[in-house]
Amino acid sequence: MNRKLGLAVLVAGAIPLLLLGSAAVGGEGVQVNIKNDGTDDILVTVYDMTVGPNAVVLSHARINGFAAIPLSVAPDATGRANLSWTAVSADTNGRKCGHAEHVGLRDSTSVTVRADSNCPAAQPGSTATSFER
Repeated sequence: MNRKLGLAVLVAGAIPLLLLGSAAVGGEGVQVNIKNDGTDDILVTVYDMTVGPNAVVLSHARINGFAAIPLSVAPDATGRANLSWTAVSADTNGRKCGHAEHVGLRDSTSVTVRADSNCPAAQPGSTATSFER
């Protein structure tokens, strides 16, 4: 009899914990897709501006042409995501760069990244991790 009572108490106590655990997983962050909208591979670094200006959530990741990478970033007080990114072409010949900031992103938003501008003259060997935003 004590065994059944113990099992009932264990199950009754575990169910709320399981429910809380699943709510925490679903509410951890804002889901965004980082998408390369070009044919050339690029190297991308993404910063979570809600956490801080130097909070890297993706570091120098290669994204193939027309591919996307899913990320989870911290929500701000309104539940939206704020991020910035830098990109540099993977091909070292004719190096191109890009950067932007995006604020107020909703869950499941796609952020298009590209490296289609000339890199700063002061940084001819720019990389996605060193490119100034």
